[in-house]
Amino acid sequence: MMDLFSTEKTIFNLPQAELIYFPQFYTQMEASSFFHTLMEQTLWQQDQITLFGKTHKQPRLTALYAETNRPYSYSGITMTPHPFNDILLKIKQDVEAISKHTFNSVLLNLYRDGNDSNGWHADNEKELGSNPVIASVSFGATRNFKFKHRTLKQENHKLELKHGSLLLMKGEMQKYWLHQIPKTLKPTEKRINLTFRYIA
Repeated sequence: MMDLFSTEKTIFNLPQAELIYFPQFYTQMEASSFFHTLMEQTLWQQDQITLFGKTHKQPRLTALYAETNRPYSYSGITMTPHPFNDILLKIKQDVEAISKHTFNSVLLNLYRDGNDSNGWHADNEKELGSNPVIASVSFGATRNFKFKHRTLKQENHKLELKHGSLLLMKGEMQKYWLHQIPKTLKPTEKRINLTFRYIA
């Protein structure tokens, strides 16, 4: 990983949110090593999700790892965590060092191609407390991260999440903003995203 005190970053000036992006949190070599190890070692699953009265397979694979065995629920899905392994602990420690924040769980998402996506949502489950800090690490294909304010219609933005990048979402972002990873028609390779959080 690059020197924590000289890592290039972009701080977004947004109303009611703190968003900090580190495009090269890991070197390309480190990121590729993490990507391949996570692909092989992660216990991926595909849950059923119900939207507007219809049940279908979630459009991505997921896995939950944590320091405790406390279940985590979102969008009507309840996941039971696996214990942290060495690679996830290493990434967690790196993220904690630069964010100055402690995390005890991570939700992994595997986007297999452009058809896999994540709809508009906020990470605002009650287990996360008020104004949670969410640290999002990306490996693999670059995908668009869209985010919009709930009431300020002009605040509608897009950011490319690159291989080896880190995105920190802080402040009141989960209260006032929604975000998503939309589908894409262009040919896209696999992407793994890790969202670290603290579950109380």
